[in-house]
Amino acid sequence: MGCLDRYRPRAAHLEDMDVKTRPGASVSLWQASADIPPRPRLDADAAADVCIVGAGIAGLATAYELARMGRSVLVLDARDVGAGQTGRTTGHLCNALDDRYYELARLHGADGARLAASTHAAAVDRIEAICREEDIDCDFRRVDGFLVLGDEPPDPDALDKEVDAAREAGVQVEWPQRLPVAFAGFGRALCFGRQAQFHSLKYLSGLAAAVERRGGLIRCGTRVCEVFGGDEAGVTTADGHRVRAAHVVVAANTPFNDRLAIHTKQYAYRTYVIALECRDAAVPDALLWDTLDPYHYVRTATVDGRRWWIVGGEDHKVGQQEEGSDPYAALERWARRYFPGAGDVGYRWSGQVYEPADSLGFLGRNPGGDDNVYVVTGDSGNGLTHGTIAGGLIARLIAGGEPDATALYAPNRKNTKSADEYLKENANMAAQYRDLVTPGEVGSVDDVSRGEGRIVRVGVAKHAVYRDDDGVLHARLATCPHLGAIVRWNPLENSWDCPAHGSRFEPRAGTCLNGPAPHGLAAADD
Repeated sequence: MGCLDRYRPRAAHLEDMDVKTRPGASVSLWQASADIPPRPRLDADAAADVCIVGAGIAGLATAYELARMGRSVLVLDARDVGAGQTGRTTGHLCNALDDRYYELARLHGADGARLAASTHAAAVDRIEAICREEDIDCDFRRVDGFLVLGDEPPDPDALDKEVDAAREAGVQVEWPQRLPVAFAGFGRALCFGRQAQFHSLKYLSGLAAAVERRGGLIRCGTRVCEVFGGDEAGVTTADGHRVRAAHVVVAANTPFNDRLAIHTKQYAYRTYVIALECRDAAVPDALLWDTLDPYHYVRTATVDGRRWWIVGGEDHKVGQQEEGSDPYAALERWARRYFPGAGDVGYRWSGQVYEPADSLGFLGRNPGGDDNVYVVTGDSGNGLTHGTIAGGLIARLIAGGEPDATALYAPNRKNTKSADEYLKENANMAAQYRDLVTPGEVGSVDDVSRGEGRIVRVGVAKHAVYRDDDGVLHARLATCPHLGAIVRWNPLENSWDCPAHGSRFEPRAGTCLNGPAPHGLAAADD
């Protein structure tokens, strides 16, 4: 174990680092163009009617609705407003959902598909109304959305099935007489009316300010480490402070307060985005999706006077990227095929998407726990509308109501019609534990290059070893503190990622970047 001395000196603890300064992390177009004022840390014990963990769209939408009801609200975040996944979306706002309506009808019945359509449409309407009422300038605009097949689609009849199912669900959809010229290369398409797009972080900044105007408190740089329900409901923070609250909402992308129940029913994926200069001012604002697997999604945007094509896709399970693959290069090849006039790539980034086995988010009371703890997760690629739905639904539950959509989105629901997906994904999770008994990726820390992370076996343990650009080695135990899988290196985001349940960790201090891990990777000599 004497080789552990070679890992020193260690870098300072990076709890305060956001995505703009973390080594190797990508920065989205929205993060680069938004100026969100920092909020102070929580520096003492506190109390509120409702404590909300997470200052993304789900947490702040919930805080906003509760503050409008006159409830006292305290929002806590380990980093800052918008430092999580809300700033890494593409800003699609739609009820043309990623999982087709014919699939939703199969899984949830015709009534469930109609309720999913109406709640997502209402979420877009709610965002539009909040922008108007709170005077939030976030480039919100209504646009058409186009669903196309793509090359060699897995189901050539997908559009014909979707138009009938979507109409049955009450969605405004039609066969357009012609596509916008920029989309003509895709061929046959469905057009979904009254979709929308916006600048996600400008909206979030305005929403945070609106919460504060109504008396809500937002405290950042404050990591929550424990959540309690029942009569002693509240949270404790890594700094040792206690917040007492009648209700707690965990809106941190995925619940870290739950060890297993939710995490067997949803599955973590990385999705990738590039922004290319759009040189044709005549290209209309619009959304587009194809039906491939993995699929692609497109929008246009004008940010600070510059026009962009925003192209996403090439999803894969977290920690399970094929070695040597380059999702960004694949996206650029795809984009240049259909948009040959596109200019240089100005930004590229990735985000975390949680796919539920039955395609809809888990929004409501935490399963298996006390009735006064709530969770928001399972965005299924529609996190902006799922988060907005959650805001209204959970606020009404806390106020004593029982919204019509409660059962549809209930985190404790069991759907036997999604059993095949459930079994397939959980078999994939189980297979990741084989890494516990395999050799290290390299035989020695001497084989770890600058800017690279590698797994090194040291006796019975595996170490996650990162050598920074200055040549300093940083080692953490490679065992994920959630359920014990071995992490893998993510060279695109310079992070350690768990292939079993999607937790992600900063490479120097091992700080948890995404749950469900309750804390970071332990030091290798602990």
